[in-house]
Amino acid sequence: MLEHLRNPQTIVVAMSGGVDSSVAAALLVEQGYQVIGIMLRLWSEEGQEADNRCCTPDAMALARRVAAKLGIPFYVLNAEEIFHQTVVRAFIDGYAQGITPNPCLTCNRLIRWEFLLDHALALGADFLATGHYARLRDFSPASPPPTLGEVEGAKAKTVQLLRAADESKDQSYVLHLLNQQQLRRALFPIGDYAKSQVRELARRFDLPVAERQESQDLCFLGNENYRDFLRRHAPQVVNPGPILDREGNPLGKHQGLAFFTIGQRKGLAIRAPTPLYVLEKDLQRNALIVGRREELSRLELIAGSLNWISGEAPSVPRRVRAKIRYTAPLVWGTLTSLSNGYAHFVFDVSPRDITPGQAAVFYEGEVVLGGGIIQPQSILSHPQSTI
Repeated sequence: MLEHLRNPQTIVVAMSGGVDSSVAAALLVEQGYQVIGIMLRLWSEEGQEADNRCCTPDAMALARRVAAKLGIPFYVLNAEEIFHQTVVRAFIDGYAQGITPNPCLTCNRLIRWEFLLDHALALGADFLATGHYARLRDFSPASPPPTLGEVEGAKAKTVQLLRAADESKDQSYVLHLLNQQQLRRALFPIGDYAKSQVRELARRFDLPVAERQESQDLCFLGNENYRDFLRRHAPQVVNPGPILDREGNPLGKHQGLAFFTIGQRKGLAIRAPTPLYVLEKDLQRNALIVGRREELSRLELIAGSLNWISGEAPSVPRRVRAKIRYTAPLVWGTLTSLSNGYAHFVFDVSPRDITPGQAAVFYEGEVVLGGGIIQPQSILSHPQSTI
């Protein structure tokens, strides 16, 4: 799979104590590369260190056992302070500003692919490998795509980010914010495998994590509800206000906009003849706007804070597919780059729950073009203006 790399190459593997990163490390060791395992120690609330799903003491012990089994060095890198300053603070501030942030995107951009990559390079590594389900391809428009990741002459080529072979496990959505410099240093060794194959490889390598289950919850919340976390760390979000329908009719009272997300039905504590869902958060009036399920549908969005994988925005409107959440399906539509640095996307079929603060990621076939953060619905009235 990675035979194109020149030996000896030094590769740092971001280890988590899970099956995916462990198999990624094992594959690289099997193919003769010099591998170093590094696990990040992330921030947890005092007294709740055992609940952080990314770096519990048990996970750390498992990662250390995997490294010993593979005969590779293993280090723990303390990232508590920078994780709190960047990921946790952005999570809190996002909810306080009325959006629904995705901390996994912030973590991948600032922690894995800046903080950890910088440390990997400082150790003399040539690449940083992770257990993400995604693929890479070097691409030159003037010739057929060369072998993936070929080091010689790679600077003259564009590295494309592709969806994983196992589309049910594809994680390219959270990697859309990587740039060319980072992608030239990236390796995703399990991107060509299905999850079932990765499990079987873990058994073949006799790794102690072969049957370990995975979690999709936010690591620093542990088993806690995010609302309780916000009440402790951002008490200002407890700000009661009205619940209104689209016509402005009062239907009830909420305890804080931060405690609700677009599309939410439960927890509204209001009586109505038909089920009602959260449609919008009106920050100016501190009002929660609710309505029927069909009112959730929208045909367009504006995305900002864009990152284009190639380094350049698409020059003309084009037909692509978009994903508006990590678990959302891909939906066809028309993508247009705006002159103000934003992107406008019009869906063929309206999806539900277009949520400000989440990422919209755009795909041309299996290739990730890039993406950005979904803007509040009010932006749509003036999409071409400077926002």
